[in-house]
This record gives sequence, C-alpha cells and structure tokens, in this order.
Amino acid sequence: MKKAVVLLNLGGPNKRSEIKGFLYNLFSDKNIITVPSPFRQLIAFLISTSRRKKATEVYDQIGGFSPILENTQNQQNALKTILGEGFDIFIAMRYSYPRMNDIIRNLETDKYSEVILLPLYPQYSTTTSKSSIEEFYKYASKALASKTKNICCYFDDEKFINATAAILEEKLNKYQDNFENITILFSAHGLPKKIVEQGDPYRMQVEKCTELVMQKLNKKIDHIVCYQSRVGPLEWIKPYTEDVIIEKSKENKTIVLVPIAFVSEHSETLVELDMEYNHLAMENGAKGYERVPAQAVNDAFIKSLAEIVIKAGKNDSKFYPKRKCEQKYCGCINQD
Repeated sequence: MKKAVVLLNLGGPNKRSEIKGFLYNLFSDKNIITVPSPFRQLIAFLISTSRRKKATEVYDQIGGFSPILENTQNQQNALKTILGEGFDIFIAMRYSYPRMNDIIRNLETDKYSEVILLPLYPQYSTTTSKSSIEEFYKYASKALASKTKNICCYFDDEKFINATAAILEEKLNKYQDNFENITILFSAHGLPKKIVEQGDPYRMQVEKCTELVMQKLNKKIDHIVCYQSRVGPLEWIKPYTEDVIIEKSKENKTIVLVPIAFVSEHSETLVELDMEYNHLAMENGAKGYERVPAQAVNDAFIKSLAEIVIKAGKNDSKFYPKRKCEQKYCGCINQD
C-alpha cells in the first residue's frame, strides 16, 4: 500500500478577487486572533475590509496573486520524484484553495497505509504548524486520524541546516571572504509578543536554527536575527527587521538578508524583502543589499524533506521528531 504526504502551507490569494476572503480566513483563525467567537469573526471582518486595498496593492506588484500555490506545487513534484511511486503527495493550504477539507476526501480511503503531515514551516508555531495540524484532525475520521503521523518541526535537522547554509554560502562567495563590511540579517515572520510569552516556541527555534546555520557556515560575519511583517497595534517580538536595516544602512554596511523562516517565495519575500526593504536600505546609506533566495526546490533541501518523511514513517510515535521544546513552551503540540 502507498503512503500519503500532506504538505501544509499558509496559502495566499490565487487571484485578486480572493484577497479579502484570504485575509478573513487568516484573521478568523483562533490561533492568530486569540479572542472567542463571535468577536474573532467580527475582528476578522474589520481587518479584511480595512486591509483589502493595501493588500491588493501589494499583490498587484507581483501579478495580482500569490505565487505560493505554484511554488508549493513545484515542491510537491520535486518531493514526489525523490520519494517515488510508493508515495502520493497532497497540498493543504490553511487559508486558501486547496483547503484541508478539499483534500481529506482523497485520504479517506484504504489506498493509504499511512498519512504523514509535513508543515512547510521549519520552525514550529501555534500560528502555523499547530493551526494546520489541528485543522486536519477537525475533518479527519477516527480511522484516518489513527494512521496519521505528524512532523512538528525540523529547524535543527542536520541536512536542512546544511542545505540552508549552502544557499547562503553561494550568495557570499562573491565577497571572497572579505566580510568586514557585511551584516547578515536572518529575517523571520514576526509574532505578537504575547503569543511567545504564552509558550509559543517559534522564537527559540528561529534563533537556534540561525545559530546552527552560522556554525555550519563557519565564517566570522556579523549577523542578527530579526522579525518582519508586523501589523496592528500590539507589540511584536523584536528587533524589527526594518529597524535593523536602517541602523546597519547608516553604518554603510552591505546587508545580506536571509528569509530564515520561509521555504518558498511569496509576498513577504518578493515585495517586503525584495522591494520595500531594498528601498529602505538604499535610502539610508547601505553600501549594498542582497536577498538570499528561499530553499524552494533546491535539491539538497528537497532531499532533506524526503529523509524527514521517511524517518517519520518509521517512527513509532505520532510525532516526529521527539519533542525539542522545554516544558515552558506549553504551546508545543508535540507531547511525544
């Protein structure tokens, strides 16, 4: 019998007419807006209505839609090539088509001996991996749930780290070990500070992942972990990427930015990083600005995912790998 792998991703509007609906789905998630119904849905309606115009302007800069589905499909095909005929690969987006309930019916069959959930989020967060995994079990039958295994994170997986470091090193090779005037910014999507204080391990995992990448790189280069994409009035985890860019640009540094928490390209990389932050760096005196590409279908990265899937399948526990988080990180869904 075959095994099924479900790639879990955020999603994005596939056309301009879907932008408001995508925003509503995002902000009505209880893991994003942590207030009870019906107030959460009201807040989601207000945010999606007020932010629609600005979001449309962002997506218009990259063709009027998000490329995340196409990019995830490319990863799906690359992973299938490596795993072979014994696996079928599905995609479930959290806030846009194809949704979890769209693909569940394909999994509710005797065709598959096992289902493996693979979040395309290397670092676990309650707002990403947990949200998608919970949604799967919301729709899955008891029979399907009983044969499902969950990959919770791979921020410290050796082959994932090696692949990530190699992509960064390729970008750095042009500087021929002359790194005195370079600062590497490892930029991750931010979170409200209160979510982290409530036990979300995301920040810890982002910082540990960065540490391991720098160890593998084995070069003495100034580097900083920072956080982007904040919205709303709440305080988010710091330092903010735009503040660090301004600071380092005024020191006439060359900024090399690594999207450490993104494994494919979408609006946060193609617009926020490539356009907005590039402009911010140049207008504040940066000597240069370069953005390292996301892992996408990098061969070493896809092979690392394939190995993680195979290890998860051989693992006796429901979760793979074993819990990495200290008990204070109560937001971690992995209890194995």
